[in-house]
Amino acid sequence: MTSKYTIGIDFGSDSVRALIVDAKNGESHGTAVCYYPRWKEGKYCDPAASQFRQHPLDYIESLETAVKGALAEAGSEIAKNVVGISVDTTGSTPVAVDRNGTPLALLPEFAENPNGMFILWKDHTGNAEAEEINELAHNGSIDYTKYVGGIYSSEWFWAKILRTLRVDEQVRDKAFSWVEHCDWISAELTGNTNPLTLKRSRCAAGHKAMWHEEFEGLPSEEFLTILDPLLSGLRDRLFSETFTSDEVMGYISPKWAKKLGVPENVVIGVGAFDAHMGGVGAEIEPYSLVRVMGTSTCDMLVAPTEEVGHLLIKGICGQVDGSILPGMLGMEAGQSAFGDVYAWFQRLILGPVNDLITDQAVKDKMADELIPHLADKASQLALTENDAIALDWFNGRRTPDANHTLKGAIAGLNLGSDAAVVFKALVEATAFGAKAIVDRFISEGVPIKQVIGIGGVANKSSFVMQTLADVLNMPIKVAASDQACALGAGMFAATAAGIYDNVEEAQKAMGSGFNKEYHPNPSKTPIYEKLYAKYTEFGQFVENK
Repeated sequence: MTSKYTIGIDFGSDSVRALIVDAKNGESHGTAVCYYPRWKEGKYCDPAASQFRQHPLDYIESLETAVKGALAEAGSEIAKNVVGISVDTTGSTPVAVDRNGTPLALLPEFAENPNGMFILWKDHTGNAEAEEINELAHNGSIDYTKYVGGIYSSEWFWAKILRTLRVDEQVRDKAFSWVEHCDWISAELTGNTNPLTLKRSRCAAGHKAMWHEEFEGLPSEEFLTILDPLLSGLRDRLFSETFTSDEVMGYISPKWAKKLGVPENVVIGVGAFDAHMGGVGAEIEPYSLVRVMGTSTCDMLVAPTEEVGHLLIKGICGQVDGSILPGMLGMEAGQSAFGDVYAWFQRLILGPVNDLITDQAVKDKMADELIPHLADKASQLALTENDAIALDWFNGRRTPDANHTLKGAIAGLNLGSDAAVVFKALVEATAFGAKAIVDRFISEGVPIKQVIGIGGVANKSSFVMQTLADVLNMPIKVAASDQACALGAGMFAATAAGIYDNVEEAQKAMGSGFNKEYHPNPSKTPIYEKLYAKYTEFGQFVENK
């Protein structure tokens, strides 16, 4: 019997990865990564203003390059037997589209306009708009934030839309609708990007757009119009239905089939966010917390709706039926900066050094070796309850209790504090931020039975992972696949293509298992309890200033 294959396409913050897997057992037969060229050049972004935009051409061109590269590695026989493709992306990463569903930046007059591009998840230009949404929701007859942790974030759909409509009249006049990246790129592959008919992701809609069946869809026209008359009429140009990612978005268009070199009957699944599909790829099960650990983190948790569906969990990024595993309540939390904190420290150290060095080989060597060197030095430092304390809010705080106006901070330094001391404090800060999330779930009545780590940090840094285990006082397993998000997308593609009846079957057949496990050090956990108390006290002081 001829094997069947699926392609999982994982759009991250910097690049897109394509993974070709055997639908029978999840074995990888080809993979390729393509970095977004415009994003790599720093175009359309203003970090000082927290503006982060990505051009749709980066997505289209990089997708084609990555999939072709993976298929070239897999071989033509495998390419002929691809049956399904599913896509995950960052989010909330929406874009303004015209009546045809074309992102405005693909139109000549908006080609260089950042407001016509995809607004990346970590764009915080809508901080004020998020506050207005919260104030109105908390003082109205219906609290539309109740299923998204009670606090709406500037990283999400409505805040970004409202901010853009307010500051750009050209976009305001041309934008017919708005579409999340995971929905648009999946629809693009089918050739039907009509914003009124394309299938919208339950994951994206529930966690970021305040969609819920109780509200008969999105927040009411009355709510949106009171929020700002600029939103009047938009609700009818968006969506009311949503779909889980085991469902079919459509079939690949002849244009994309030819471009990629796959059959024209390939099923395209409904898209979702990278962390959610990553949780599936890491074999998430009820009450397992899957931490997707990269530039930021997303913490994914699923549980039977009949057991926790009555809870309204405060301060998280939402609880949505079927957003991770269809048929279960999906819960999301996370940190706005994780690996980004370490990357900031690297730039702080190497920035002026690179200005003085002309040898590119030396620059590359330092960039490759600095963080591992600091991790090695930090691991040798004694741990005491008087150590320096840092806050991990360098990109604001996502959870618990979103507040993207917050900043990072470090306390307890002296003239003997070197780079290793500061790095240790930063790593501990990211671990303390993770503990705040774990503690919130537990205090809200959701138990956590195990922790699973996936992503670049989980696979590359034993120092970070051991620190996390010590701070959480819990063992942490690391998924064997270093491409869990793309693998999860491949599992969804196999389910949408009808190879499996449900996603759990796909997980059992295609899962890669775990290759590492970190256990807490009993001698360190009591000290970390005291340092965590100081972290909490320091955070309260900074937040109240």
